[in-house]
Amino acid sequence: MRRRLALAGALAALMTVTTACGGGGDDTSSSSESVENIVIYTARDKKVTDFVIEKFTEANPEYQGKVEVLNMGAQEILERVRAEKANPQADVWWGGTQQGLSAGAGEDLLAPWQPTFAQGMDANYKDAENRWFGEILLPQVIVYNNKAVTPEQAPKDWDDLITPAWKDKIIIRDVPASGGMRSIYSSMIQRFSADGSNPQPGFDWLLKLDANTADYAANPADLYLKLSREQGVVSAWNLQDVLLQANQSNMPFGFVMPASGAPVLVDGVGAVKGGNSTGAQKFLEFLYEDGLRADLARDYFQIPAVEIAEQPQWLTELDLKPMNVDWSVVAAKETEWINHWNAEIKNKG
Repeated sequence: MRRRLALAGALAALMTVTTACGGGGDDTSSSSESVENIVIYTARDKKVTDFVIEKFTEANPEYQGKVEVLNMGAQEILERVRAEKANPQADVWWGGTQQGLSAGAGEDLLAPWQPTFAQGMDANYKDAENRWFGEILLPQVIVYNNKAVTPEQAPKDWDDLITPAWKDKIIIRDVPASGGMRSIYSSMIQRFSADGSNPQPGFDWLLKLDANTADYAANPADLYLKLSREQGVVSAWNLQDVLLQANQSNMPFGFVMPASGAPVLVDGVGAVKGGNSTGAQKFLEFLYEDGLRADLARDYFQIPAVEIAEQPQWLTELDLKPMNVDWSVVAAKETEWINHWNAEIKNKG
């Protein structure tokens, strides 16, 4: 069994530990002693993780007080699971781009298994060897402060962002640590070079975007704060978080579905190899239950990667325009391209 000697102390300040509600009764205490803790590394919004963990422990009371959640960026999860390969500390990798999860699968960080929820899943939304599975689809859109910018004034497409009209009005989540931003920037490069062999036109475009960027936000919370305070009035971000912030946190955010299309990420989950496989599989099967997926679609603006019995109105009315992105090219080139952007383009426009 793997050791977690370092986990409790090193992560204590960062962990959100889901504890038993109301102290639990004797039956729960007795059953909980028979299950091992589940440690989840997640890139999901904390509102979502809190909701799901509460539902999971309600349905599975033996896990009351036995689920530990660490929220971080998608790229940070990959790097952390990679660093812990010899002594895995996590059981579930919840939230990551298909490029990141594919990289993790290729490095033998994820355990293959056959979940019931994957039987009818589109083959494009899961790993061919069943090491990761798409949970939600994340369109990457243009977001704007709707108190400072009207819908008519807002950029209508990606190329509008590099025009003089948006000089020093753009805030960008710092790219290397964000799976979503890495995907957006890689998509911008790949659209100029289908096979990725000539990234220079894409680099030139990103240099112009850098010239219009007023600041880079350290994390999503910093991005929301800067955007709401009009330190910049336009950004690029995933649709789900934009709708969550606008509808649940009263942030003054509107969005534009880019005319040329939105990169649509397959954001998924996996069981960490060497972890608590029983607990991980229990949690992941729960995550795909139709009732929970319907709740997450209705209240948390998620676009499920599996069919659900009833779609919420906002989803039926969404005019989604996917960008034609070759994700295999992005997966192969992303690290090289983002490293180049970080060293040669950031703050040089």
